[in-house]
Amino acid sequence: MPEGDTIHRAANRMRPVLAGHVLIRFEAARLVGDRPTVGERIESVGARGKHLLIDFDGGLTLRTHMKMTGSWHLYREGERWRKGAHLARVVVGADSGWVAVCFQAPVVETFHRSGAAPDALAALGPDLTAELVDLDLAVSRAMGLSDSDVAIADALLDQRVAAGIGNVYKSEVLFLHGVHPFAPVHDLDAQRIHALYETAHRLLRANLHTSRRVTYRGGVAVYGRKGQPCPRCGTSVRMRPQGPMARSTYWCPRCQPDRPAGEMGWQPTTS
Repeated sequence: MPEGDTIHRAANRMRPVLAGHVLIRFEAARLVGDRPTVGERIESVGARGKHLLIDFDGGLTLRTHMKMTGSWHLYREGERWRKGAHLARVVVGADSGWVAVCFQAPVVETFHRSGAAPDALAALGPDLTAELVDLDLAVSRAMGLSDSDVAIADALLDQRVAAGIGNVYKSEVLFLHGVHPFAPVHDLDAQRIHALYETAHRLLRANLHTSRRVTYRGGVAVYGRKGQPCPRCGTSVRMRPQGPMARSTYWCPRCQPDRPAGEMGWQPTTS
């Protein structure tokens, strides 16, 4: 699933060639909701968390969510697509001579901005890709999960707590702070949780305009590096599926110990 910075980078690429231009082509065979009318003006292209949003001046907003399969591509009119047309879920063409194509997105819908926002948007926590973000609200929502045994890694992925974090930042932020990903939220205090979201915010912002995501020493520290040496201590990086969707979690067992002395009393399962 793309991280919040990926969606914002896609919106940043699309905005100059779509926003302010006239819609001359719109195709969406599986669209849920009303269709914008050819001849309308495209007002804006933006993102909230992991949702890409295109506003049309007729009052509709197109919302797409990539989940694990979707991606937005940008082509010159007439340019050959890099994926098959049968995989296109939305085609947005403008009089700028550019065509934006969304491939394989499971969520493609429109809503009227004059009405209520879709639940998926209304329920989002603070957007960590935004310049100004209410981190205290994110901490409060995370602490609100503390009555359960939800793991901190799963809490970081919960878009209702804070929007924008995916598997990469989940693993990287926890590594940077030396927090074991399977530790329950209730074993961390508010100050430490605030630090996690503050780092996620900083890293997401730093990668909004880059072509290669960097979280640690020119690359990533643990994500996707199962069995490779930790860049900090040399211990082999571990990976384990986690949560109801079995999302991959990476961590260093030495830098992120099961029970940091004096900080957490969590008893780990066998890893």
